[in-house]
Amino acid sequence: MTTANKITLTRIAMIPFFLYFASQSMVIFDKEATANTMIPTFVFPTATVVALVLFCVASFTDFLDGYVARKYNQVTDFGKFVDPLADKLLVSSALVLFAEQGAMAGWMVCVILARELIITSLRVVAANKGRVLAATWTGKVKTCVQIGGIIVIYLYYILFSNVDFGSVPLWLMPPQYAQQVAFSVPAVTLIGIVGWVVTLVTIYSGWDYLRKNWDIIKDGAVKQK
Repeated sequence: MTTANKITLTRIAMIPFFLYFASQSMVIFDKEATANTMIPTFVFPTATVVALVLFCVASFTDFLDGYVARKYNQVTDFGKFVDPLADKLLVSSALVLFAEQGAMAGWMVCVILARELIITSLRVVAANKGRVLAATWTGKVKTCVQIGGIIVIYLYYILFSNVDFGSVPLWLMPPQYAQQVAFSVPAVTLIGIVGWVVTLVTIYSGWDYLRKNWDIIKDGAVKQK
C-alpha cells in the first residue's frame, strides 16, 4: 500500500473519534452552579476543541495525501476511490451533527448532501461511458468553503460558548445578563450567514458540474427532434 493511501486511510480512521467528540454538546450549561449563584454559568467546551483539532488535522491530510500521490507518482485506482469518499464522510459527519445541534438548518444540510449524491451519480454514469470528470475550480472552492465554514462554526461556539440562546430563557436570567444576551443575538446571524454561504456555493458547484456535463445524461431527459 502506498504512503498516500495510508494517509487517506488514517483520515477515515480519525472520523469515529471526531464523531464522538463532535457529538457532545457545544454549549454546556452548569445547572448546579447557576442554581447556587442565580447567574447562568457555562463550562468550557473541551470536547468541541478536540473535535475541531481532529477535523483540522483530517482536513490537512486531504491536502497531504494528494501532494504525496502526485509528487511520488503514487496515484492509484484505490486512492481515486477512497480519497473523495473520506472527504465526503468527514464533511457530511460534521454537517449532520450541526443540524442535530441546531448550529445549521437541517434543510441546508439536506441540500448539501443531495448535491454530493447527484454529482457522485453523475461520475458513475460518466465512468460507465469511459469518461472521467475532472475536478472543476468550483468544486475545489466548494470544498474549501465547506471546510472553512465548519471551522468558523466550531470557533464561534468555542470562543463564545458563554452565550447560549436556548438553554436558559431570558426571563430566568438576571436583567443585566438578559440584556447582554439580547444584544448578542446578531452573533447568531453570523452562524446563519456561514450556513447560507456554504449552501449557496455548494448549489452553484453542483449546477456548474451538471451544466458542463449535461451531455452525459441528456439522453432520455430531452425530447428527441
